[in-house]
Amino acid sequence: MFLVLSATTELRDFFAKARNGSVRLIKVIIEDEQLVLGAHKELSRRWDTDYDTLVLPLLDEQQPCYVLYRLDSQNAQGYEWLFISWSPDSSPVRLKMLYAATRATVKKEFGGGHIKDEMFGTVKEDVSLSGYQKHVSSCSAPQIRINEVKTEISVESKHQTLQGLAFPLQLDAQQAIQALKQKKINYIQLKLDLERETIDLVHTSPTEISDLPKRIPQDSARYHFFLYKHSHEGDYLESVVFIYSMPGYKCSIKERMLYSSCKSRLLDTVEQEFCLEIAKKIEIDDGAELTAEFLYEEVHPKQHAFKQAFAKPKGPVGKRGQKRLIKGPGENGEDS
Repeated sequence: MFLVLSATTELRDFFAKARNGSVRLIKVIIEDEQLVLGAHKELSRRWDTDYDTLVLPLLDEQQPCYVLYRLDSQNAQGYEWLFISWSPDSSPVRLKMLYAATRATVKKEFGGGHIKDEMFGTVKEDVSLSGYQKHVSSCSAPQIRINEVKTEISVESKHQTLQGLAFPLQLDAQQAIQALKQKKINYIQLKLDLERETIDLVHTSPTEISDLPKRIPQDSARYHFFLYKHSHEGDYLESVVFIYSMPGYKCSIKERMLYSSCKSRLLDTVEQEFCLEIAKKIEIDDGAELTAEFLYEEVHPKQHAFKQAFAKPKGPVGKRGQKRLIKGPGENGEDS
C-alpha cells in the first residue's frame, strides 16, 4: 500500500493565495513523499486562449503530475478550476500508481468545491484544449442520466451511493476504461484484491455476445464492462453494459459484502471521472443468463414491457396447478 502523502506548507499557502488571485495554472508534483509546487503561471488572456500555451509545455513525457487550471467562470466559492491528472504511458508503473493513489488528496488540499471538472490523460491530445472540449461534450449527456440509472442496480445500492467503499482502480484498469470509452476494446473484466484493497484488471479479451457466458467465473465475483453492438428500431447502436456477476454462496461473506459495497463507487468513478456512459447495469449469478435476447431486453426494457403486456393474458383458465418457479419467458406454460 502507498503512503498517504500530504502537501508542504509552501503548497498549501500557495493554494490559498491562488484560488481567487491572478494565478492561471498550478503544477503539483510528488517529491520526497510530499506534494510540492512544481510550477505556476499567471493569467494573461482568456482561459481558452491561454490554455494550450500554458498547459502543454509543462507536461513531461516521462513524469506524471497534477495540473490545476483556472477557468474564467465562478461559483459561490470563487473561480472554478479544471483538475488534470497527467500520467504518460512511458513513465514507470509504480510512479503512475503513486500519482493515481494521491489524486484525491490533491483535490482535498486544494478544495473540491473549487473544481468544476476533471480530466485524465496519457498523451497530450487527451488534455489539450480540443481534448478538453471533447471531454465536456462527451460528459454533458451522460451526466443527466446518472441518477436515473443508479436505481436500476438493486434495492441495496440505494444505501451505498454515498457510503460505499472506494477501492482505487489500478492504473491498467484505468487505461482499460479509457480504451473502452474510445472503443479500442470491447470488454473489460475487473476483480477486487481483497488484501490490498484495490480494483484490478483481469483481462480485456475481445468478446462477442456468444463468448459472454464463459467469461463469467463460477466460483468468484467479478465486474464486467461490455460494448454491446446491436441494432434497435433500424439504428446501429454501441451501448456499454455493466455486468456484476456474483455466484451466490460459492463466495465468502467477506467477498460478497466487499463486491456489493464497492460497486456503486466504482460506477460513480467510471461515469463521472471517466465520463463513460453506461446504458444498462445488470446483476447475474450465472453466465448462462447472458443470451442475446436477454441483453437486448435489458438494454431496451420498453420492448420487454410491450411483449409482457401481450403475453400476460395467456395462462390456464379455471385450473390451478402446483406453484413452480418461473425462470424466464416461455418457461411458465404447463401442458401436463
